[in-house]
Amino acid sequence: MDVLAIIRIAMRALARNKLRSSLTMLGIIIGVGAVIAMVSVGQGAQQQAQQQIAAMGSNMLFVGSGTVTRGGMRMGWGATKTLIYDDMVAIQRECPAVSAAAPGSQSSAQVVFENDNWATQLSGTEPQYFSIRTWLFQEGASFSQDDVETAANVAVIGETVRKNLFGATDPIGETVRINNLPFKVVGVLAAKGTSAAMGNDQDDIIIVPITTLQKKITGQNWLRWIVVSAVSREASYTAQQQITALLRDRHRIRSGQDDDFMVRNLADMADLADQQAQLFTVLLASIASISLLVGGIGIMNIMLVSVTERTREIGIRMAIGATEVDVQQQFLIEAVVLSLVGGAIGIAFGLAASYVITQTLQWPVLVSPAAILAAVVFSMAVGIFFGFYPARKAARLDPIEALRYE
Repeated sequence: MDVLAIIRIAMRALARNKLRSSLTMLGIIIGVGAVIAMVSVGQGAQQQAQQQIAAMGSNMLFVGSGTVTRGGMRMGWGATKTLIYDDMVAIQRECPAVSAAAPGSQSSAQVVFENDNWATQLSGTEPQYFSIRTWLFQEGASFSQDDVETAANVAVIGETVRKNLFGATDPIGETVRINNLPFKVVGVLAAKGTSAAMGNDQDDIIIVPITTLQKKITGQNWLRWIVVSAVSREASYTAQQQITALLRDRHRIRSGQDDDFMVRNLADMADLADQQAQLFTVLLASIASISLLVGGIGIMNIMLVSVTERTREIGIRMAIGATEVDVQQQFLIEAVVLSLVGGAIGIAFGLAASYVITQTLQWPVLVSPAAILAAVVFSMAVGIFFGFYPARKAARLDPIEALRYE
């Protein structure tokens, strides 16, 4: 029999029981919609995590002061004072995989502007720090290398500091007091939000020249950290090895001794975040797929009922020349049609659910064409898998017994 004729017969059979067909498709609709919505949520979370890590810097490595053992007690990270400015210069000069580096130190500070004050983190660095971390400016610009060399009292502030100190006032050119020292605001950083790695507010910060911080505020001549940009993400692992070997040699650390510094590769954090997000997506998709399984069982049950109701029809068709293959194809196509129509409606339901999630919960959602295609293929597979047994049962009916069925 012609396949198109079989499809027309299947469509007429489904149309005779519109309510039953609609209820049967409901499981597929919910299943496909849930898969698309949940995968979109998972992929949206994955994309957001990658964007947050990318916002921390391009191909970045973090070199920090390390731990040390004193009096039998192992101190925490940041306890050593061996990381110095010359280490940063050596990293730039002697590590081929490194494209740029910036020194850094930090302290806490109480900042005052007119009648308002705010407690925040105070960091000292050099101008290349902003390009290494790919931090953009909302207003103004960075301080210059001349400001670093002269230990000028200039500052770049984050968005959180701006809101709490200045409100609607334009901060550029204004003077704030940091630990009773006057600083001119030269730039405001664009908002970056919460750090994906540490969970801290990246906008609650004031950045000044490293020399100003060391000479006028902390009195320290060592560095808390050095941020490094590798020539590429792939080269970041080579850069990590080169920096480790260089600093061990410069700090005269013998074989078997612990490092007095630490080197963290942002690429490792990005890979870990990506793996966690993928696992999260798979988990959500697996949970949502259960509803597809339930929908498939519903299709099988309804098709078995349909075979029983249409036993006499099957007997008549076989009596006038229909083969077992023709009968099996008819019922199998009915099951596939139910799945595909339900899948098409489920796609629309999933897209609508994704939009609602974005608008109401403000969650990041990324609708993937691959997820839509997978849902359609899965719904077709469900129709074939759960429709095969009822179709096979219909094809194996004895024509004579079928004609006698009341």
